Amino acid sequence: MYDTGNTAFMLMASALVLLMTPGLAFFYGGLVGRKNVLTIMMQSFVSISVTAIIWWAYGYSLCFSGGEGGIIGNLDKAFLRGVTLNTLCPYGNGRIPEFAFFAFQMMTAIITPALITGAFSNRMRFGAYLTFLVAWLTFVYFPFAHMVWGNGLLAKMGVLDFGGGIVVHNIAGMAALAAVLFIGRRKIADSVPHSLPLMSIGMGLLWFGWFGFNTGGQLAVDGVTMLAFVNTQLSGAFAAAAWLAMAWIFEKKPKFLGFLTGGLAGLVVVTPCCGFVTPTSSVIIGILAGIVCYGAVNLKNRMQWDDALDVWGVHGVGGFLGILLLGVLADKSVNPAGADGLLNGNPGFLGTQAMAILISSVCAFGISWFILRGIQSVTRVRTTAEEEAKLDASIHGEFAYESEESEFGSERDIEAA
Repeated sequence: MYDTGNTAFMLMASALVLLMTPGLAFFYGGLVGRKNVLTIMMQSFVSISVTAIIWWAYGYSLCFSGGEGGIIGNLDKAFLRGVTLNTLCPYGNGRIPEFAFFAFQMMTAIITPALITGAFSNRMRFGAYLTFLVAWLTFVYFPFAHMVWGNGLLAKMGVLDFGGGIVVHNIAGMAALAAVLFIGRRKIADSVPHSLPLMSIGMGLLWFGWFGFNTGGQLAVDGVTMLAFVNTQLSGAFAAAAWLAMAWIFEKKPKFLGFLTGGLAGLVVVTPCCGFVTPTSSVIIGILAGIVCYGAVNLKNRMQWDDALDVWGVHGVGGFLGILLLGVLADKSVNPAGADGLLNGNPGFLGTQAMAILISSVCAFGISWFILRGIQSVTRVRTTAEEEAKLDASIHGEFAYESEESEFGSERDIEAA
């Protein structure tokens, strides 16, 4: 029989993770221009539906059925075949139903491809995005989820990733960089975020949901769960302060946008570490997250990569940094299921983590590039200059604000045209 307390906790954690996707939609929506708000938000929200469908059909099975020590699982649990109300989750020791594990991992899968959309805001046609979403989940996300969390190749090599430094953030960030370089720069760049209040609401939802995202990885309520919760908050808080300080020093202004972005960077970087390091280490992680990711965003600007919403600088570099810091700071005294890192006398673990991040970065970038090339051979990926100027109206026939409707005409006018 399953443990009802742990099961209730996992259902709550799953709901919190789902909330992160609307949070991301608000966060990204506030950052883009007024004429393209709905398009970027739609790209996040549609993942809630499309990802859930393919997760049920075959995604869950490819990640968590068979394939021990390999790159991908099998289809034994496609359409949840063989999973009943009494089937226990084969992972962890929390004695939860497999349905609860299925739900939690589904919510994680939903938000991961949505992260990528911030990099190519205003520039990808909706049909091309839907194709990319399905292909990227199938050929990038599912294999890495299996290799790290499904007892696959990287897990057998000793790689650790508590919440998703590799499986979520690094591979999404590297896919974002591939998309930026493949699609090219915007014709019309958004000079400033159109709504910092909307962005702040999104960040609040993301931060709130992140507690479910990071603690749910333990699959039970115990000391490690509490540790992950505390480490999540500490890293986010210190990273927000560090980024704010960097902006104040170099840009001469204590910017709200920087504070929010710094908090996000801290949450990203601590994600793979949160259940394997001490609270003191999470403070160090947060400070380094704010400084390093701030530097990565500025490097991106100097390289003139049009990563519109800094997905590579925050998620790609943040996931990379978190996995490496885990190799340095991991401490088995707080979690016997983890490992000791470099500072605790185990330099080999840092080497393992570095190798894993190299593999994930190269594969995610390369496969994402080829997916985009494949889509381009069938249908146009990029929007035209005219579509980019008023994407909500041209693609969806809808408007976020009444003033845009009066400028571009009503939906009936657009359809008639």
